[in-house]
Amino acid sequence: MQNFYFDDDNGRKSFELPGARPHYNPDRPGQVEHIFLDLALDLPTQSYCGSCTTRITPVCNGIETLMLDAVNLHIDSVQVNNLNQAFDYDDERLSVHLSQPTQAHQSIELRIEYHVEQPQRGLYFIAPTPDYPHKPVQVWTQGEDEDSRYWFPCFDYPGQLATSEIRLRVPKPYVAISNGELIATHDEGDAKIYHWLQKQVHPTYLMAIAVGDFAELRDDWQGIPVTYYVEKGREADARRTMGKTPEMLEFFSQTFGYAYPFPKYAQVCVEDFIFGGMENTSTTLLTDRCLLDERAALDNRAAEALVAHELAHQWFGDLVVIKHWSHAWIKEGMATYSEVLWTDHQYGAEEAAYYRLNETRNYLSEDASRYRRPIVTHIYREAIELYDRHLYEKGACVYHMIRAVLGDELFFKAIHTFVQDNAHKTVETVDLLRAIDKATGRNLQFLFDQFVFRGGHPDYKVAYSWDSDSNLAKITVTQTQVKDSKNGSSSSNSGLFDLKIPIGFGKHENGDLHTNQIRSSSSSLQCFTVRIHEREQTFYFPLTEKPTFISFDVGNHTLKTVVLEYPIAELKAQLQHDPDPISRIYAAEALAKKGGLEAVKTLSAALKEDPFWGVRAEVAKQLAAVKLDQALDGLLAGLSDPHPKVRRSVVEALSGLKTAASYAALKPIAEQGDASYYVEAAAITGLCAVASIQLDNPSQEEEVLTLVRSILQTRSGWNETVRSGAISGLSKLKTSEAALNLILEYTVSGTPQALRLAAIRALGAISTGQNNVNLERILVRLEELSRESLFLTQVSVVTALGQMETSKAIGILQALADQTPDGRVRRLAEEAVQRVQKRIGKDQAVKKLQDELEQLKKDNQELKSRLETLEAKSK
Repeated sequence: MQNFYFDDDNGRKSFELPGARPHYNPDRPGQVEHIFLDLALDLPTQSYCGSCTTRITPVCNGIETLMLDAVNLHIDSVQVNNLNQAFDYDDERLSVHLSQPTQAHQSIELRIEYHVEQPQRGLYFIAPTPDYPHKPVQVWTQGEDEDSRYWFPCFDYPGQLATSEIRLRVPKPYVAISNGELIATHDEGDAKIYHWLQKQVHPTYLMAIAVGDFAELRDDWQGIPVTYYVEKGREADARRTMGKTPEMLEFFSQTFGYAYPFPKYAQVCVEDFIFGGMENTSTTLLTDRCLLDERAALDNRAAEALVAHELAHQWFGDLVVIKHWSHAWIKEGMATYSEVLWTDHQYGAEEAAYYRLNETRNYLSEDASRYRRPIVTHIYREAIELYDRHLYEKGACVYHMIRAVLGDELFFKAIHTFVQDNAHKTVETVDLLRAIDKATGRNLQFLFDQFVFRGGHPDYKVAYSWDSDSNLAKITVTQTQVKDSKNGSSSSNSGLFDLKIPIGFGKHENGDLHTNQIRSSSSSLQCFTVRIHEREQTFYFPLTEKPTFISFDVGNHTLKTVVLEYPIAELKAQLQHDPDPISRIYAAEALAKKGGLEAVKTLSAALKEDPFWGVRAEVAKQLAAVKLDQALDGLLAGLSDPHPKVRRSVVEALSGLKTAASYAALKPIAEQGDASYYVEAAAITGLCAVASIQLDNPSQEEEVLTLVRSILQTRSGWNETVRSGAISGLSKLKTSEAALNLILEYTVSGTPQALRLAAIRALGAISTGQNNVNLERILVRLEELSRESLFLTQVSVVTALGQMETSKAIGILQALADQTPDGRVRRLAEEAVQRVQKRIGKDQAVKKLQDELEQLKKDNQELKSRLETLEAKSK
């Protein structure tokens, strides 16, 4: 089915892969009132047995069959109100044939006895292996999107809300954590029973258990228990990573206008988790990779953002539940935007603006390199495919644009109304629009039509000139995402956006607008708001004097790309004096594109003097982009920056220069390290990248290999960040067989997982420079690895194969796509096939051009010979 929301000529691949179809919630036979799981876990055999009892209130008379989702379960018996029932089961759907048809509004109890042996999805057993003898014994579940059906029979879609109860029998000394409150425990020989009750309704995908020999740490918020469960020995890391949770509970309760609604909040860090985190009701599961040691905490706020994201879901997703997966942006967009809100609260407006810029970039990257889609679409193969950068980061940007349109007071009033009106209910996107209208009187359908219900965003090109005779500033804005032929069309299908954009004119006299006193002054910018709705529009602004700089989209609240075509003097002034850090970053990008010594001088000064680290980090990237020798001095000064993220950016910029001087600058950092894991890793990677093209010193590659071998042997540490940097560095030595041999060595089972995954990914990067014999070795190894079942391994294999330039990679990818049970891996593998095919096609096109050139040379030589012959005969 063709989706009219998509712009057919945007040059991007379609989101809809073969097999995509419209999805709707199923018919509802009744209201599920309560689900009770009574399970006994057998950890040595990785199996469990028990019962699932579901209380249902039918909506009408005469229902004779109930259809439940149940995949790869062994169904032992089915009863309704204690009477045995006939049933059919095909390993995917359980059809219960009721001996007595239903009567409307008279509840029935459906009890299903079942057992499961070595489950592959839904419920995961983690245990030591010969290669990983220190792996802990754990059990955890993952329900989203539709995986609860893999561990208990249910009506597995988000539109059904019910209370739940889970009674678990586990061996001592293991602890079982689940939703809601612990209402009972008792010993039973060598086992212990944990009985949990969730009194508030929620969907099946949020039901969860986690079992392990955990250390438990306790906090509280307003009398509500706040607990952290981690592997014993990591208690300090737990406090470091999750210790701000009580403060976050207070912040989000205020922000969303609704006190935290559940009886406890637990966070459980588990091994081999297949997501970063999962917001099960009152019991969030997190990957143990998020736990920070003291050194990692220096420049890693990703873990704190993850904690904030999952906690925000307790309101957006758990309290207010989406009715259908197509509306998942309501929860994921807000949870992602909550990372921005928390950053603003904790670290300030500049930090929040920069965080939001990077969220925007994540979405823009996917839009440019993968596909473009409307945020809300019900056309897909599996719902998990929707969980992408459009859903998360673009969704967050939409929330921010709503805030910009309404203003803070009305925005938060609307959010409070939405949460309060829909608590413990299901919602669709229209419900958010209705809440905004109810709370503010504003109709934001125009914004949703442009950014939610269709794909894309505006790409602006902004030109400026000054008419000194008339004291007029001329601004020409072009929406470059639209071809000339579409000029003047205002329909949604034209690709044009119709938005009001503020344009500011800044005047800098004496002093420095970077100072807090001047930056907070309302007179620093004279602002005009204009409506931009055509492909190209020119605006004239009467000013008393020529502005020092121009700020397009003051505050940068609009999701967009922007290219600034200002004179160099105005770009310099904007970089130096615009109070908005994002506008300063855009000015730095425009300056770098202009190039020249003046740009290098201005960027070098900004790298030293800009008060915000985010701007300095971005300036370092732009300095390297100028590609002048003089940029080196500015970058070298940045190596002493106090902020580790600026140093990391400088190191990466020096790596891109690939000169003897950059090699000399990176070498001592790689050898001696840095306070930051990330800076040290980037220096090692960069040193190898520079060494890969340095021809003036033949021994340089061997020098680097010796250093990397030493690092791999001696610098094990947090999440293997440093050693993974060394592996990444080896992949830059594309023609080196010795580098390949080292990488292969670290793909063996038993290597720490993070390091092994880095090595697997590196095989793809190094493959493009290896000879045919070594290429075959890489393919053989990746084919072996593709048969492993761990989700993270499969993703790394796909990443590696997707970088290769041989048709043999396609067969492995297709086999993996056919065999994997995970929809995310399947889609990534299919997209990787397309990339490899495109890369091979380009190579063939280049070869064709080369052949044609050779033929032209031959033809030219023949013509030349004939001409010479004719000339000789004429003499």
